[in-house]
Amino acid sequence: MTELERAVLRGDEIPGGDMLLQEVRAAVRDSGTPANAPRIGAPARAFFRPLEPFLVDTQTDRKGPGRIARATLDPIWTWISRDLVPAEAAIYSDSVARALAGGEADPPDPLVHSFQALATARMRSTLDAVESDEKLRRKMSHLIAMPDALAAIRDVQIIVASRDSLDLIATRMPGHIRDLGGGMLDNMKQLLDSRLCSENSLQPYAMIMVANRLAVPWQLIRLAVRAAESDDVARIANSPYASAVSITLGDIERMVEELKADLKRGRTVAVASLLKCIHDGVRGVRTELDLSGDSPWARQVASIRSEISSVLTAEMESLPGRVRRLVRPRLSKDITRGSILNADEVGETEAMIEFVGACRNFARELATSEVTLRTFQEVQQYLDSSTRALLDALRAAGEHDRAFRKSQMDAAIRFCGKAFGQDYAALLVKAAEAADNSERRAAAKA
Repeated sequence: MTELERAVLRGDEIPGGDMLLQEVRAAVRDSGTPANAPRIGAPARAFFRPLEPFLVDTQTDRKGPGRIARATLDPIWTWISRDLVPAEAAIYSDSVARALAGGEADPPDPLVHSFQALATARMRSTLDAVESDEKLRRKMSHLIAMPDALAAIRDVQIIVASRDSLDLIATRMPGHIRDLGGGMLDNMKQLLDSRLCSENSLQPYAMIMVANRLAVPWQLIRLAVRAAESDDVARIANSPYASAVSITLGDIERMVEELKADLKRGRTVAVASLLKCIHDGVRGVRTELDLSGDSPWARQVASIRSEISSVLTAEMESLPGRVRRLVRPRLSKDITRGSILNADEVGETEAMIEFVGACRNFARELATSEVTLRTFQEVQQYLDSSTRALLDALRAAGEHDRAFRKSQMDAAIRFCGKAFGQDYAALLVKAAEAADNSERRAAAKA
């Protein structure tokens, strides 16, 4: 994952790079899931299999069209098997268990499809009843204690009931779309306008399938611009392709949630590549759409930029203090004999300097220009002044404090490599070796 993320930062062309990174990040997050976290069983997995292209691992406050948070599957299955079709669900689950116990690798398709047809038909009638019954709507909210429960169930019902149509739509799409423009844009719009996608309200789900294949996911909004023949958000919002914009902004918001989670875990390499994806998405949306007026989408983009700015500002403003704490010249009496700097803290700080340096490329679009520039300059200035004092301290070090002085100098060299470049760091390496050897020669003569 680190190699993929560094490749993204370098701007290397990776087929399906963003999509591949999202899958790998999800796998890494899953690997850290507590052993006692709820997991749905084989009957539920077979029932929900058609949802796979539409599932997301990060849940946000705003549910996007067609996207389903993976965490909602367990409560929805509980509702299906406890309240919606309890007797039929019990028979289905027992039949699946017998099939697997008999050596089947997967539950038989006829068994799964039969139960899917039954359950989705009952879902449809329940959702229709909820539309005109406020009391039933409140009851459903209590039965399924999760945000946007009815919207999620509606997505599940449509996708599972339309699995064959969605499979057919998938066969008519290329596996990877490097650039959604020209003839490819025309072909995808023609497919989305076809009866296959327009019937049963499948167009938003087909758009997500397109987005999943895009090397640059934000390009999905080009379908909306082409359909409206304008970049005016009011015209696009009133078109059948409005979902393309909502899907794109929802995906960016999920990446912001991932960004915050990665920052908490100290994964700065992942954060830098994720930040690039967010930056490219925001810039793409602001370039393709006219967001100059006051519209829900303009406010949503402004909210995304504001949230990123707030998160990054808090993180970056802590960096100068971390650098000073590690490489601040100290008196010999304040150093414990034989002690050295904590290697993990040095590595984390080095990665953070690299991260802030990378942020300079994205600062303007993400409204962090001032704090990014100020933080990086402050770190550079402190390193420039402190390295001279560290060299002098290393030159005069004795057996009591030599190990600590050397660990500080090594840390400063690593930090300078990120702040000034490797050529500068190489010069410091030579200077540090000369300072260390000069004291050793003086001690040998004595």
